[in-house]
Amino acid sequence: MSEKYNVSRRFFLKTSSALSALALIPDKVKALYERTKSFLIPSKETVPLSVTINNKNYKFDADSRTTLLDLLRENLHLTGTKKGCDHGQCGACTVHVDGQRVLSCLTLAAMVPGKKVTTIEGLADGDHLHPMQAAFIECDGFQCGYCTPGQIMSAVACVNEGHTRSVAEIKEFMSGNLCRCGAYNGIVESIQKVAG
Repeated sequence: MSEKYNVSRRFFLKTSSALSALALIPDKVKALYERTKSFLIPSKETVPLSVTINNKNYKFDADSRTTLLDLLRENLHLTGTKKGCDHGQCGACTVHVDGQRVLSCLTLAAMVPGKKVTTIEGLADGDHLHPMQAAFIECDGFQCGYCTPGQIMSAVACVNEGHTRSVAEIKEFMSGNLCRCGAYNGIVESIQKVAG
């Protein structure tokens, strides 16, 4: 019989033991679980959001726990912003909110209504690259390109905030953006070129 259905003796014994154990769970335990389920499993509360992203207005309902990164990537399909570590340690998800750089993986979407969000897709002016994007190409500021959107967004903030007085100052400001390929010299050169 086990050959016909391709079921091993071990599988049969494990499965029948598990089913027997489930049958022995008292109804009181099941009832307790049903009463406390709402505390154990958080509800998916949605909040209405009205957000300006790359100069376009969006309105939708989102889960109150949705991060700005997931909103951009999953809801709006703006995949230029990368999900690297998802813990705020690599900088790949850097975007601008009201002109300030933020880590979108640590920012709840519910925190940005009424604010202006700019992603890497909104940095260029049509077919004309932002000067920082052009500098990254000219100075070889990237290799694999995965961290590049976050690097560029931070680099633009670095110049806008005036942290370009020395190579050490640039490196300090950009230290939150990691490049596994090690294209740091090209990144610094790109920033210097735009700042100069």
